[in-house]
This record gives sequence, C-alpha cells and structure tokens, in this order.
Amino acid sequence: MKRKVYYLSTCDTCKRIMKEVNVDDSFEKQDIKTEPITEEQVESLYAHTQSYEALINKRARKLKAALEANPVENDADYKKLLLTDYTFLKRPVFEIDGKLFVGNSSKTVAALKAAL
Repeated sequence: MKRKVYYLSTCDTCKRIMKEVNVDDSFEKQDIKTEPITEEQVESLYAHTQSYEALINKRARKLKAALEANPVENDADYKKLLLTDYTFLKRPVFEIDGKLFVGNSSKTVAALKAAL
C-alpha cells in the first residue's frame, strides 16, 4: 500500500488538507521546496494524468513570466516547467494505492477522503 504526498511546507492550503485527511507516518512526505521532484517522479505523475498541463498550478505567480519567456507549444513544454521550479506543480499531490489526487479543489479533496 503506497501512500505519498507531494506538498509545500510553507503552503497553508497544503497543511490544512493534510490535517483534514489525517496524514500520518504511513505517508511518505516530500516537501517539494527542499526536495524537488525529479524527472522520474514527473513522468510517474504523468502516467496517471496523461497530461503535464493537468499538473500545472495555473495560479503560480511565476507562471505568467515563464510563459512570456518560453511560450508553451505542446504538453512536453509543461514538463519542462514542472522541472524548472517547484511553484509550478499543482499541490498537494496525493498518490494512494495507484490513484492520484492533484490539487486542492473541494471535489479532489472529497475524492481523496473517499479513497482513504
């Protein structure tokens, strides 16, 4: 039974959701600020979503500048963004028994709770 959460320790929303779903020691925790996600991990997340764009935090402050400097032409460009800066990953990301829950929407959090 694999349980992992990718989160940002400075993000109040991540902390709130982790507390809400009762993240304990059975979870592998990865603070993406101190331990950036690897290309292998991004590809693993992609295997679940079939889209790098689905993993992008469209509200990231740095995103607008990054897109102006390097416009996205295809999904692979989103992968490059994810590997460039931790702020571009939509978070938190929960991986539970082969299922992926990306982001903080109420629908995602409800599905996450149901899976636990």
